[in-house]
Amino acid sequence: MRILGIESSCDDCAVAVVEDGRRVLSSVVSSQNDAHAVYNGVVPELASRLHTEHIVQVYRTALADAGLGPHAIDAVAVTSRPGLIGSLLVGLSFAKALAFSRKLPLLGVDHVMAHLYAPRLEQDIPYPHLGLLVSGGHTLLALVRGFDDVEVLGTTVDDAVGEAFDKVAKHLGLGYPGGKAVDELARKGDAQAFAFPKPRLGPSRRKYDLSFSGLKTAVVNQRNQFLRPGHEPTLANVCASFQRTAVEILVDLVKSAAASTGVNSVVAAGGVASNSLLRASLDACSSLKAYYPSFSYCTDNGAMVAGLAYHHLLRGERSGWDLNAESRVPALRALKN
Repeated sequence: MRILGIESSCDDCAVAVVEDGRRVLSSVVSSQNDAHAVYNGVVPELASRLHTEHIVQVYRTALADAGLGPHAIDAVAVTSRPGLIGSLLVGLSFAKALAFSRKLPLLGVDHVMAHLYAPRLEQDIPYPHLGLLVSGGHTLLALVRGFDDVEVLGTTVDDAVGEAFDKVAKHLGLGYPGGKAVDELARKGDAQAFAFPKPRLGPSRRKYDLSFSGLKTAVVNQRNQFLRPGHEPTLANVCASFQRTAVEILVDLVKSAAASTGVNSVVAAGGVASNSLLRASLDACSSLKAYYPSFSYCTDNGAMVAGLAYHHLLRGERSGWDLNAESRVPALRALKN
């Protein structure tokens, strides 16, 4: 089964062709980073406009790279939630038109679920496992029992971790996107130079909920208060200390959940899953077995959408022509299509 996957939930316009849920025949991504860099962040209206301009060419390139014509596609899958509503609607409208015109099955896919599936494009990963989704728009920890059975254990109550990286990078003048810039500069710094605080959430929050707003504020507005004696307040030291603290928050959360659930394997997905310190720290935990997507599948891509859709389509599931875009997932306790 050859499935065309379309992803347009934020600022990456992506189309891929995947065969039988695993074999990636093509994966094309048109990045908007340069267009948004002048604003140090994604501008929703600009993102949706650029999707409209690029999606037809990205689709044609994906087919050409796969060596296929439109007639060789068996189904169309598209991200329908969550994300920027304007961007989602561009991909959804294109997917509906394509599926309708060629009389193909249509399936809407959850963006979060697709990210958690991404490592399965290349690896056999047993269920159950913990799923750590870390990106600019989402940060959550889940217990993943199956491709469509995900129980959310905790989420960020404010900033996503990738958002915190981007905001710190913006304040330090490192450009956009900030995650890669912080990671690279941190390698030159002393991660112990600053003793940045870790959040403490009140009893009304779930055990595995997270917060990154306080850490971001400490780095941006109060960092000299946390400088350790004998250390220099260089940008490299700031980045290294901030990154260390953010990663420790995530790794401590995973270790705690593993101890409580007895599930010792974890899938890290999303853009921040490409962070070198996060990978090294998870790999260093002898009690954990960590899995990651390839770097190209950490960020938004159509392959993860098509790969996940295969399993739903195999069960005979289809979306109706009334499928609509949703900017948010209604309930984060359990994510199911």
